[in-house]
Amino acid sequence: MTDSDHYFSTTPRAEATPRQVSFHAAGRDITLTAASGVFSAGRLDPGTAVLLRKAPLPTEPGDYLDLGCGYGPVAVTLALASGGEVTAVDVNARALELVAANAKRLEVSIRASTPEQVPPDARFDQIWSNPPIRIGKAALHDLLRLWLPRLKPGGVAWLVVARHKGGDSLADWLGDQGYPTVKHASQKGYRILRVSARE
Repeated sequence: MTDSDHYFSTTPRAEATPRQVSFHAAGRDITLTAASGVFSAGRLDPGTAVLLRKAPLPTEPGDYLDLGCGYGPVAVTLALASGGEVTAVDVNARALELVAANAKRLEVSIRASTPEQVPPDARFDQIWSNPPIRIGKAALHDLLRLWLPRLKPGGVAWLVVARHKGGDSLADWLGDQGYPTVKHASQKGYRILRVSARE
């Protein structure tokens, strides 16, 4: 990335140099194409790896959301594990191109969308996210206030947050917002939060 680029830039200026990222999830080896200008393009992000390892992957078709999808490691894993419909959301146009291409190559059902392209009445059985902590606490709270109400009744969200970047305080805040939140697991400095839909 250039100095002015962030993984949450809408149009990265860095040249899109392709890279292959391989990892094991959902009981199989997965290789995806990433590129400069998207989040963690050189390897599977450690937080994402913990999320995929510690949170229980869905095993039945349903409606799933990957919020902040990047090039698609979570979205692809959800689709492979569940056989369901996955909406992959990102503000980064290059990330959306990559996740769409990865989905096509692996023949899984993923809808790559900007936030504005997701129908306002769309509801999800589960939301998965390695949320963009670097946008700041206020913006992160706004992001979660926007998307968590889209959980179906009985739905859950799985979030991974580094403990030293506010994982525990975020859990407390979510509880204060009316979302029952459990610290489901911890590994390598990351906290996995299980967030239930409001009753």
